[in-house]
Amino acid sequence: MTGIITVLGKDKVGIIAKVTSYLAEVSVNVLDISQTITQGNFHMLMIVDTDKTIYKFEQLQDSLEELGANIGVIITLQNEEIFNAMHRI
Repeated sequence: MTGIITVLGKDKVGIIAKVTSYLAEVSVNVLDISQTITQGNFHMLMIVDTDKTIYKFEQLQDSLEELGANIGVIITLQNEEIFNAMHRI
């Protein structure tokens, strides 16, 4: 399944490294990544493949939220189809 991960928070050293290291540990492949910093605010959008992880999608969502809380950012994971449907005009 393809998912969309968003990461939002105040910019600080190591956000990308911590998130991508965790994804590698749980066998989630990063297909595309975009990040920007605007006035000290960090925003990252990742398209990921979750087919090889041992976790259920909901478990992965929860673990990413927990990771975000530990590093001081908000991390969300959504199913790509739901994400696209929500952002259609």
